[in-house]
Amino acid sequence: RDVSQAKSKVRMLNFRKTNYQLFKDLVNRTPWETALRDKGAEQSWQIFKEIFYREQEVAIPRRKKLGKQGKRLAWLSRDLLAKLKAKKEMHRQWRQGQVSWEEYREAARLCRDGVRKAKARLEMNLAREVENNKKGFYRYVNQKRKIKENVPPFMSRAGELVVTDEEKAEVLSSFFTLVFTGKLSSNTSQVDGPHDGNWGSKIPPTVGEDQV
Repeated sequence: RDVSQAKSKVRMLNFRKTNYQLFKDLVNRTPWETALRDKGAEQSWQIFKEIFYREQEVAIPRRKKLGKQGKRLAWLSRDLLAKLKAKKEMHRQWRQGQVSWEEYREAARLCRDGVRKAKARLEMNLAREVENNKKGFYRYVNQKRKIKENVPPFMSRAGELVVTDEEKAEVLSSFFTLVFTGKLSSNTSQVDGPHDGNWGSKIPPTVGEDQV
């Protein structure tokens, strides 16, 4: 709880509300010739940064830093957000007996349909513009993935269990290097066992490290 409160106190510059005219006036009012006279390059740079940051604090306001939970979802428009807040308020009123169940159910249905259509509209736009916005498309796809795929542990020919990512990378890199250079013998390694990482009582797959 203390950590979350400490994070909430972090504030960052809000460039959208910058008073550029004020910042320009403050910088122009600075007697640069006097401040930088007979100063070396390093000392002049330090003086410039101090003045710049001081004027920046005056002309650029700060705002609370938003984490991942504070960012609005890509498909969530202002109108839909207002409807969701109204539905939440109506739910509170229903619990207090101020509105009927039918009224709240209708509001919930409209919000549910709105969310479904907004998500479908966003996915359709991303699919249409994938050639011009590949970064946005794959960012959305990665956010939808709940499970990150990884390489399961396997047993080497020497009988050693390869678990860490570094060991897996070394063994597989050496193995595939010999495969593509043609130095691997015809007796290639076999990979046995399930492929979903759930080994149970079965022996993990092996990689021909003796041929590497």
